Parts: sequence; C-alpha cells; structure tokens
Amino acid sequence: QVQLAEAGGGLVQAGESLRISCTTSGFPFINYHMGWFRQAPGKEREFVAVSVRPGGRAYYSQSVEGRFTISRDNAKKMLYLQMNNLKPDDTAIYYCASSTAAISAIRQPHMYHSWGQGTQVTVSS
Repeated sequence: QVQLAEAGGGLVQAGESLRISCTTSGFPFINYHMGWFRQAPGKEREFVAVSVRPGGRAYYSQSVEGRFTISRDNAKKMLYLQMNNLKPDDTAIYYCASSTAAISAIRQPHMYHSWGQGTQVTVSS
C-alpha cells in the first residue's frame, strides 16, 4: 500500500526557518520524482519544488527559489523541504507527492500519482 506522510509543520514568525519531511512506503521511492506542493485557503494547489529521480536534481518555483531547499534520502525513502526566511505568503498546507512524469511536466499537480495528507505551515508577520 502506497503511503506518504508529511510532518514538521507549525507556526513560525516571518524570517524564521522550518524543515518539513515526508515519510514514504509501498513504492520504489528511488524510481520516482518527489515533489512538494502547497495550497493556501481559497487558492489552487501550486508547485513548490521537485527532486528528480534518482539523484535529486532540484527544480523550484520562482516564489521559493533561493529560500527553500528540497532533498531526498533514497535509502530512507524520505523527502525533505528546508524552508528559510519564511514569509506570511508561504502560509499553506504543504503536500508531498510522487510522479513518474516527464521532466517537462513535473510542475503540474495532475502528473502526480500519490499524495500525503499535508502538513500546515503558518507564518506570522
């Protein structure tokens, strides 16, 4: 059974840092691109970052480039997102997801097979 579970969200002040993680099981992690998405109230789910299989080349959205770092541990089947210099606009539920899509399509949420339940990140001003 495929399972993805996010952890590590919380309430922080603007300018602070937070690391969230995604524990996975039930699928060959090393063969999948692993992405982070987020969804704020009243907004559509948006791409944040992706770690490309198997070596972890990363792509980021323009809004988080330079502040967030995605990483993966293929041995532990885990995905991480280090978030620095957080801003109130980063407030959202953060989801991890898995994909085998072409690189050109990995920013699209509908190209992801499985999703976690999400973890809330709230940044106060």
